[in-house]
Amino acid sequence: MTERIIGKNDAGQRFDKYLAKLLPNASRGFLYKMLRKKNITLNGKKADGTEKVLAGDVIKLFFSDDTMEKFSSSALPLSNADPKAGSNVGPDKAPEGRRTKGIRIRDRYPSHPLNVIYEDEHILLVNKPQGMLTQKAKDTDESLNEYLIRYLFDQGSLTEEEFRTFHPSVANRLDRNTSGIVICGKTLPGLQGMSELIRNRNIGKYYYAIVLGKTDRAMTVRGFLEKDERSNTVRLYGPEDRGAAGPGAVPIETAYRPLLTAPIGPAGDMYATLMEVRLITGKTHQIRAHLASLGHPVGGDTKYGDVSFNRMLREAYGVRMQLLHARRLEFPETMPAGLDSLCGKVFEADPPVKMKQLIREIRNRR
Repeated sequence: MTERIIGKNDAGQRFDKYLAKLLPNASRGFLYKMLRKKNITLNGKKADGTEKVLAGDVIKLFFSDDTMEKFSSSALPLSNADPKAGSNVGPDKAPEGRRTKGIRIRDRYPSHPLNVIYEDEHILLVNKPQGMLTQKAKDTDESLNEYLIRYLFDQGSLTEEEFRTFHPSVANRLDRNTSGIVICGKTLPGLQGMSELIRNRNIGKYYYAIVLGKTDRAMTVRGFLEKDERSNTVRLYGPEDRGAAGPGAVPIETAYRPLLTAPIGPAGDMYATLMEVRLITGKTHQIRAHLASLGHPVGGDTKYGDVSFNRMLREAYGVRMQLLHARRLEFPETMPAGLDSLCGKVFEADPPVKMKQLIREIRNRR
């Protein structure tokens, strides 16, 4: 017999959904049969799976150890790779085949130093460097999401028991070559609360961007964005051109404010502007595509940028990645339950070294 006690990360969900996470290799039919036969009980009573579980509820599973191992994710191998080399493949992604007993779940996730700028019981704010994925695109990738899980295991704030039914995760995403603040949910209340705030646009998200050209005009730009999955690029349409866009086009809105403008480079014949960008909606490549459409492409951007500007930045300043950084988050005065300590708080993250050098260059050349 195995006993489980519902914790804060599992409370509030349907009992059958909890069981499906606890025993991911068992069919729904098998789970309902075990409920009917009282081989699975909730607080010592028969259950049908539709009940909402609460913190402190006691689950009993009258299975042998072999049956629990068979139906739990811990019975699966890590990957086809050499286990000694480590793996970033989670238990729910492992292929069928041999078992890998003795390898802890935490060791399936790669370790990587995180630049943590804030942490509490429920969330973590990380200053993501350029070049790091926020979430992996394929099983062989490593990303901040995997590093987060390993960090929490190593810190002792996540146990393998908790991980069976709840996976901490990032709440927002940045492009691989965009640096800056990423919000991570350590607990279910933290992840759900942050996701709700982001969905309702209640968090102020501000970026630094170094762009081509001279401008002293602040503006708010609206339109529609359509993504081309094959090329992983986007196309923009003005507010009046919605009819020309495809059915998958979504509305976007971005606000810009120039901070510094100056000629840079050896010849001083190219202007660069440091902009503060407020991301009102958050869609794929939104800032980069919007700025490029206005004639102010982001420096170092190889998809939407200016070839000559990028070459000058690379040769004169060693810039090899796009100059876009998620610098500041502003939380609202009213926060979801359990996240009250963040009411009205503002957090900032330092830009990468090369971007800081360019900002100094623009300031000195004014």
